[in-house]
Amino acid sequence: MADDSAAEGPTQPGLTRQTLVAAALRVLEREGIAGLSMRKVGAELGVKAASLYWHVRNKEQLLDLLTDELMADAEPPPRQGDWREQLREYSLRYRRHLLAKRDAARVVAGRLALGPNLLRLMEEQLDRLREAGFSDADAAMANYLLGAFVQGFVLQEQAPISASETEGASRSEVAQMAAGRLRGLPEATFPNLVALAGDLTAPSMEDRFAFGLERLLDGLAVLLTENHAHPTAEPAPLEGKSPTHE
Repeated sequence: MADDSAAEGPTQPGLTRQTLVAAALRVLEREGIAGLSMRKVGAELGVKAASLYWHVRNKEQLLDLLTDELMADAEPPPRQGDWREQLREYSLRYRRHLLAKRDAARVVAGRLALGPNLLRLMEEQLDRLREAGFSDADAAMANYLLGAFVQGFVLQEQAPISASETEGASRSEVAQMAAGRLRGLPEATFPNLVALAGDLTAPSMEDRFAFGLERLLDGLAVLLTENHAHPTAEPAPLEGKSPTHE
């Protein structure tokens, strides 16, 4: 492979890292992450896969580049409203963004690829959190938590809910079947499942996302209130000692 790439790389003047990533995005959109391979990206560009290794070491590095590229048109948190409104809107936008791009959540989830696009979004989000009064440590943790919540939710949202969905049933049909099965369980053994059959299966994904997001923001609001009520103070100097004693 090394010999082939060395022979072919210099003969591909139009092949750059940027064109490689653009081709990988096209393959991802057409075939999903399961169909993404260096060979298929090379075919998309009209070159052998070996030529790509002049620009990326392996598929994992390509996924790093894809992660950042997928964030190129993601919107940062708005400036309007208080911190809670800003982070709510950002999370809603981020979910829509991931849903609009095939398998985007599967590419970006858990991956810290510090390219220019991700850096821009992180900077904007951390700016809102620190401006709201979160400590540096809490702002960093909240930044991670919000991303993990949205990505994890979309991963579940895009996964088949059951074999019935992969066989052609809609999600609503699968939910209705599940509700019927829950209601038909022996009530003496499963009283809660029978009673909550509709509540467990009726909510839309939008309602589920909104519920989870609001509870997450509730927790951050409590944390912010506690921090303001009990700010971290510098330890008092020992009695009779100067703060600068050695």
